[in-house]
Amino acid sequence: MDRSTIVGILLGVALIGVAIVLGPTPLSFLDAPSALIVLGGTIATTLIKFPASTCLSALKVARHAFVTQPASPTLLVRSIGQLAEAVRRDSLLALERAKVTDPFLKRATDLCLDGVAPDLLESMLRCEVGQSLERHDRGQRIFRGMGASAPAFGMIGTLIGLVQMLTQMDDPSKIGGSMATAILTTFYGAVLSYMLFNPIADKLSERSREELLAREIVIQGILSILAGHHPRMLERRLLGLLDPTTRQAGAALMARRRAA
Repeated sequence: MDRSTIVGILLGVALIGVAIVLGPTPLSFLDAPSALIVLGGTIATTLIKFPASTCLSALKVARHAFVTQPASPTLLVRSIGQLAEAVRRDSLLALERAKVTDPFLKRATDLCLDGVAPDLLESMLRCEVGQSLERHDRGQRIFRGMGASAPAFGMIGTLIGLVQMLTQMDDPSKIGGSMATAILTTFYGAVLSYMLFNPIADKLSERSREELLAREIVIQGILSILAGHHPRMLERRLLGLLDPTTRQAGAALMARRRAA
């Protein structure tokens, strides 16, 4: 589980809930017409923008914001370095005996064992990366679209409530319900947009960035192995893809491994 996503959502809900409960009338924040306007309108607009199959696939992509197993770039570099050492000792056939846990790295080593030329291998791997990024980008677009639609339907609900209120000015007992619909739709739309839809889209974007880095490390590492580069030079090359802090930690890890 991605604890930061779960904690963030729970914390946001808890803080808003506490603020509501501490008020004089907590139940006044429950309004079915407001929820129907915002949720129904957001879902309807999303179905208009995107095919139903695309919307369903976005739900599968969204799970990466809650359940994820990101590959550690440093450990990935170390694994590829170990593969390079094995290949340097025993030829490419060592890849067949190696235990590879990362799925993308496993597919890359299988292509090496199949004798695929380096340029074709790189093209095939980058094509797979492109398809994966397109799928993730589609999920991000859907959630960003929902994040834009929710406040808009909150405003529409506000206008509906104001119209209902103005048409019932002669009966003060009915003004309260119309005013609640007018205000609560804006509240519901803002909460859904800025605490759920847009944050999920941003988290998916971060996951895509992490996956792109991991797969670039794999591609560059496999190409270096095929080119016969020395394992230490390969590790330095791959560490150069990381940010300075992670690069230093990775270099220290490689040094301790060699010393052991």
